[in-house]
Amino acid sequence: MHGNGLFTWADGRCYKGEYFDDKKQGYGVFTWPDNRKYEGNWMNGKQHGSGTYTSSKGEAKKGQWADGKRI
Repeated sequence: MHGNGLFTWADGRCYKGEYFDDKKQGYGVFTWPDNRKYEGNWMNGKQHGSGTYTSSKGEAKKGQWADGKRI
């Protein structure tokens, strides 16, 4: 996939955003079935750059991410 897209997994996870060479890259929103959400930038399929993670209880954590981890 290349460009904007929407991918939904059978378990209810969903990603809507930009892709490059079949990897999440650019801006996108990933949601889990329990209502957790990451909204922000991606690189090589992982959270990278600025983004916001929201827990299933609605608690939001804004910050910088690298290789899928908050730094």
